[in-house]
Amino acid sequence: MMESQPLQEPTATAPAAGEETAGAPPAGLVVLLIGGYVLLQLLPSSLNYLAIIPSKTIPYVWTVFTAGYIEQVLPGAIGSSLGLLFCGKDIEPVWGRKEFLKFVILVNSICGILAFCFAIGLYYVTGKESFLVTPLSGFHGCLAGFLVALKQLLPNLELPMCFFWKIKAKWMPFFVVCFSSIMAFIVPDSINFLPTLVSGMYVSWLYLRYFQRNPLTGLRGDPSDDFSFPSLFPAAMRPVTDPVANLFDRMLCARSRPSEVALPVSDPTKASRRRERGERVLEERLAGDHAADTEAPARGHGTAED
Repeated sequence: MMESQPLQEPTATAPAAGEETAGAPPAGLVVLLIGGYVLLQLLPSSLNYLAIIPSKTIPYVWTVFTAGYIEQVLPGAIGSSLGLLFCGKDIEPVWGRKEFLKFVILVNSICGILAFCFAIGLYYVTGKESFLVTPLSGFHGCLAGFLVALKQLLPNLELPMCFFWKIKAKWMPFFVVCFSSIMAFIVPDSINFLPTLVSGMYVSWLYLRYFQRNPLTGLRGDPSDDFSFPSLFPAAMRPVTDPVANLFDRMLCARSRPSEVALPVSDPTKASRRRERGERVLEERLAGDHAADTEAPARGHGTAED
């Protein structure tokens, strides 16, 4: 049985997997994002065939799968490309290139379907035709999913926000949801981005929590308490998030859990080893940066003594 394998075995295979999957994030995704923006500038009418326009989605069904790679404005194209590079350098070495691409395609596709459903729902609730004709596209749903992945792999990684302010990766999903919700009231047009952001976070958490196969243990998902749904929110909100988490777990997730649900207590520790592997990747990178920073002052002192 897979769960009866000794703990040392995954450690022996981890370096080999890292060697095979190490490298820069898929450059093709960055080219795709920039290329999509350039295409819209050269052929503006292509937006009708690549972005989600709810009133036209039924004949153009493929747009729910292509919209996630189309940025309509230059800041969006640049921001998405930088976000992909920044998050990918920490996530891809742990997952591997194939799993990284699988995650991007899965999250973008489901976010596209949900964005269409949300737009139709908002139209029926508000009666505003703008929800039917506004083109919906962008990589922000997948970027939100990357934040959830970083929370799982590197929860204590400090992510730069603005100026000298940094926030730990484990709080980024909650911060982005709060910030986007506030912006939806300040800038009404930004409400179009909120469903995709929330969908990207929940879909990615659902996949990583219950379905992603751990290459180190062979088990599916991450059952650790540090990656439970309530852990996405501050502890003060647990009275609200715990009932919601249990409800969604019974409705959407319970059937997806195979026999691993009743695993021994040691199995959550096994599942958390993927996070430890990610931390090792980060520590090695930080150690290299620290060595470079300390080497220069040491040389300066040596010169002064001479």
